[in-house]
Amino acid sequence: MASTQTPISKLSEHIGQDVTLSAWLTDKSGKGKLIFLKLRDGSGFVQGVLSKNDVSEDVFEAARHLTQESSLKLTGTVRADERAPGGVELSLSHVEVVGGSGEYPITPKEHGIDFLQDHRHLWLRHRRPWAVLRLRDAVQRGLADFFHGRGFIRFDSPLFTTNAAEDTTELFEIDLFGENSAYLSQTGQLHAEAGALAFGKVYTFGPTFRAEKSKTRRHLLEFWMIEPEVAPSDHAANMQLQEDMVAFVVRRVLETCAEELGILGRDLDKLRPAASGHFPRVTYTEALEIIRSRIESGDLPPNVAPDTQPVAWGEDLGAPHETIVGSQFDRPVMIERYPAAIKAFYMQPDPLDPRVALCDDMIAPEGYGEIIGGSQRIHDYHLLKNRIEEQGLPLEPFEWYLDLRRFGSVPHAGFGMGLERFVAWISGIDHIREAVAFPRMLTRMYP
Repeated sequence: MASTQTPISKLSEHIGQDVTLSAWLTDKSGKGKLIFLKLRDGSGFVQGVLSKNDVSEDVFEAARHLTQESSLKLTGTVRADERAPGGVELSLSHVEVVGGSGEYPITPKEHGIDFLQDHRHLWLRHRRPWAVLRLRDAVQRGLADFFHGRGFIRFDSPLFTTNAAEDTTELFEIDLFGENSAYLSQTGQLHAEAGALAFGKVYTFGPTFRAEKSKTRRHLLEFWMIEPEVAPSDHAANMQLQEDMVAFVVRRVLETCAEELGILGRDLDKLRPAASGHFPRVTYTEALEIIRSRIESGDLPPNVAPDTQPVAWGEDLGAPHETIVGSQFDRPVMIERYPAAIKAFYMQPDPLDPRVALCDDMIAPEGYGEIIGGSQRIHDYHLLKNRIEEQGLPLEPFEWYLDLRRFGSVPHAGFGMGLERFVAWISGIDHIREAVAFPRMLTRMYP
């Protein structure tokens, strides 16, 4: 009976059957008349066992000399083995080399992070990045399912823009053939607002760029953002949408990514509370009190410096302050109503207290900090125009944006979530650079 070409992820469906497999060799060991081949094919990992009694002398001898990352075509019988990853292993009857491998640089020994990042194009093949990037894919699919299930459409925004949504100092400028300038977009939000006023519920999803000279574990120069906009909507509904989205995606990951989370050693008890929703909400003013109280008591999270200072009202929160507030809860916390003066020009002031904006940041637990920023947008033409002028921004590039308020304006709201920060939290990894295939940082452009 002919064998079936089968991916590793499907081997458990073929126990007792003969299969063929295309795979790469990640490691091998031997014991007498047995050779153990550790194999991967992109869909998963499995061990193949080659017995000298089952194959020709030539095949067995060739297997003894296989090198790491050789590409192979193998035939064997799937055997159940509860101790093995995936619950199966292969009893091999044939091994054929498709492509040999030279002196592969990433060996089973310890390597420094700079070495691994220099060889990122090869490191992607290994178990840790394999698990993180499969989680990234699961998160992206979960986000799409969530929004389309709620009647959103994907609305693609341009990567070239003539204006800044927030801070013009954080824009990468592009020379347009010596005649004009454009910038790499730092957000799809402004164009998404046009989409929301046309379609009701939209989301943009793509790369964004921030020219920040930052070397922290939370920053990249190029990262991916998902940015929903809803019209009509308001601040309360916007926060609920954020909570529902995060809870949905966390549930999806817990349901479908057990292998990947297991490879990373992720503590699932730290993720499960987020899957149930019910995220606490505190005001900016209440957050300052939490920070002050924890600092004065000396009860600080382990990764917060003991000399961290309280925040005066009107100042923005830094990473240590977000960590302090986040450590108060077992799931993400939403800090709302920041001072309007430290927030972007488009955020709607609170009608009950114009000093603050109807905005929020979602702070992930375990020290991962802000993963979402959102707000109700200013829908009044004159107020928006005044805010643009107050912040010293030129009006001309925003004329189209002001048109959205001139013609049938309506209260609307939206938010942005940085994909890499979210994936870093879900994965439990230390640095955001591992949450994207090829990180672009102040100190990293290669490969």
